[in-house]
Amino acid sequence: MAAENPLLTPPTLPYALPDYAAIRPEHYLPAFDEAFAQQRREIAAITRVRSMPTFENTMVALERSGELLDRVARAFYTVSSADGTPEIQEIDERLAPLVSAHHDAVQLDAALYQRVKSVHDRLDELGLTGEDRYLVERRFREMTHAGAALDDEAKARLSDLNARLATLSSTFEKHLLADTNDLAVLFETADELDGLDDGALSAAAQAATDRGHDGAYVVTLTLFTGHPYLSRLTRRDSRARLLEASRSRASRGGPNDNRDTVLEIVRLRAERAELLGAASHAAYVTSDETAGTPEAVQTMLRRLAVPAAANARREQTALQQIVDDTEPVPFPVEAHDWAYVTEKVRAATYDIDTAALRPWFEAERVLRDGVFFAATSLYGITFDERTDLVAYHPDARVFEVSNADGSPLGLFILDLYTRDTKQGGAWMNSLVAQSRLRGTAPVVVNNLNVPRPATGPTLLTLDEVTTLFHEFGHALHGLFAVTTYPHFSGTAVFRDFVEFPSQVNEMWIMWPEVLENYARHIETGDALPTDVIERMRASEAFNQGFATSEYLAAAWLDQAWHSLSAEDAAAVDDVAAFEASALAAIGLDNPAVPTRYSSTYFKHIFSGGYSAGYYSYIWSEVLDADTVEWFGETGGLTRENGRRFRERLLGVGGSKDPLEAYRDFRGRDAEIAPLLKRRGLGD
Repeated sequence: MAAENPLLTPPTLPYALPDYAAIRPEHYLPAFDEAFAQQRREIAAITRVRSMPTFENTMVALERSGELLDRVARAFYTVSSADGTPEIQEIDERLAPLVSAHHDAVQLDAALYQRVKSVHDRLDELGLTGEDRYLVERRFREMTHAGAALDDEAKARLSDLNARLATLSSTFEKHLLADTNDLAVLFETADELDGLDDGALSAAAQAATDRGHDGAYVVTLTLFTGHPYLSRLTRRDSRARLLEASRSRASRGGPNDNRDTVLEIVRLRAERAELLGAASHAAYVTSDETAGTPEAVQTMLRRLAVPAAANARREQTALQQIVDDTEPVPFPVEAHDWAYVTEKVRAATYDIDTAALRPWFEAERVLRDGVFFAATSLYGITFDERTDLVAYHPDARVFEVSNADGSPLGLFILDLYTRDTKQGGAWMNSLVAQSRLRGTAPVVVNNLNVPRPATGPTLLTLDEVTTLFHEFGHALHGLFAVTTYPHFSGTAVFRDFVEFPSQVNEMWIMWPEVLENYARHIETGDALPTDVIERMRASEAFNQGFATSEYLAAAWLDQAWHSLSAEDAAAVDDVAAFEASALAAIGLDNPAVPTRYSSTYFKHIFSGGYSAGYYSYIWSEVLDADTVEWFGETGGLTRENGRRFRERLLGVGGSKDPLEAYRDFRGRDAEIAPLLKRRGLGD
C-alpha cells in the first residue's frame, strides 16, 4: 500500500512538501486509515511500559506519536478548504466522525492519562524547566479539559457527541459553500454594475462565462455580510440584490439550509459542556483561554458596544444628510446603502475615493514590494519563488523563505484568487509544522478570495491589501516559531491570542517607507500622492462606529449562542428570532448595521474553530494596539525591533504562556487605551 500511496511514503520534496503532483483523492482515506492505526500502536507502546512514567517515556514519546497522521491530515485539510471539489467534500464528510473518534481515543485514553497525570503530579521533583515543563502542564490540562477523567459511560457519550458535532461542522461547511455558489448574483447588463472598474467587470464577466452565461455578469459572494462592491455600485437595486443574496445564505429552505444544523450544533455543544462540568459551551471554552470566563468576555463586549452603537448612529445621521443633500430623489439609508454613501461622505469630508486608489494597489507589487519588503526590512528574511515546486492547485504559488544569513527558514504558499471550490474568507494554515524533535521546518499557506480579472493586472482594494498583510502576519508566526515539540508549533497558541501577530502586521500598510515602496500607480509608476496619504491617515477613525458595531454584533451573537445551558439550548427553535433577541439585548440591532455574519453563514463558529471565541479579534487587538504604540515609540521598522518581536513573541509559538511572553516582549501588561483611541471609543 505504501509503495502505491505517496502519502504513506517518507516525503522527498524540499521541506517535506506533500507531493501533490502524485497525490490523488483516492489516496486520502487509505492514508488516514493507516495513520490512525500507526498512532494507536504508538500510544499502546507508551501505555504498555511497566516502569514508572517519566518525561521521556511518556511525554516525549507522546510527542513523537502521530507524525504520519499529522502529515496526512495537514495535506488533506489544506486541500479540502482551498479546493473542495465534490469528491474531496465527500471524503471530508466520511472523515469527520473518524477523525473525531481517533482524537477521542487518544485524548480520553485512561492509561495514557494516568501516565501523564503521574508525570504532572511529580512535576516539581523532576527539575523540568521551560518548554519541557510547560508541555507537561499543557498536556495534562488539555486531557483533563477534554474529559479524560470522566468515567467510561460519560466518555462513551462524550465520544458520540464529538463524532456528531464533527459531522455537523462538515455539513455546515458543505451547505455554505454550495449555497454561496448558488446565490452568486447574475446581472444581465454592465449598466447594472455601474461603478465597477474594468478589472471588476472582467472578473464578473468571466465568472458568468464559467457558469454558462456568456455576455452576462456574475458577482460571487464573500464570506462576510457586506460585499466590497456595495461601496461602488451606483444602482440602488443592484446593491439591494447583492446584500439580500449575502444575508440569505443557507437560510432559504431546501437542501443547503443550515438552520437546523445550527440548532443541533448549539444543543450538542451545550450538552457536552454540561457533561464536562461547565455551565455552558462558552464557559467551557474560555476556561482554557486567556479570557478565563465568558463574563470577562461579555463585560468587554458591553463596554465597547455602547459607544460603538452611538458612533454608528451619528454616522448614520451624517450619511442620511448627504443623501438628502445630493440625491435627486432622496432615500432612507438602509444596510445596502451604507458602504456606498459612506464613500460619498469620505470623499466630501476627506476628499478620498477609495475605489480610485486601486491602480496604486497592484497585487504583485503589494506582495513583493509591500508585504515581503516590510518583512525583509524588519526581520531580514528573503523570498524566492520556487516554480519547480507544485502546490495543491495551479493558483497556489510557492516561495522559499531564507533568514538574513542565508540559512533556510521554510516555505510560504500564497493562494490569492477565489474559485467555486474554495471556502469563503481568508485564512492561514500550516501545511508542515516546525519541530526540532521531528526535524521539520515550517510550510505555511495563505488563502484569500480576490476575484481574478479575465485580462490585465489584479488591482486590490484597500481592504484586500489589509487582508493580505493580516494573513501574512499569521504566516510569520508560523514561520518564526522555533519549538522542540510539535504540540507548540507555529500558531498553536490560545485562540484569543492567535490573532494578535496578524493584526500587528497590518501596521506596516501605512508605514511611510513601506507605502512608498509598494503603492505605485500601475501605469505611471508614480507614488501615491503625499496629500492623499495624509487624508487617508486623517480618515482612519472614520466609519469606526459601523465597523466596530458589525464586528461586535457577530462576537456577541457567538457568545449568546454558546452561553446557553443545555436546557435553554433545547428550547430555542427559531434561529432568526434568537439572533434578533440577542442583538437587541446589547443594543446592536440597528437594521442599517447588520452583523458581520449571521448564524447560517457564520463559518468561524460553526465549522471554523472559533466557537465561543470570535471575541478573540477584539481581545487580541488590545495587545495589537499596545504593540503598535511600542513600535512607534522605538523607531518602527528596524531590525532591532524585529529581532525583539521575533525572538520574544513570535518565536516562542505556543511553548510559553502567551501573556507571559507578551510581558517579556513589552515589559508590562497591555493597556486598553490605545485600542479605545484607535476605535474612537475613548471614555
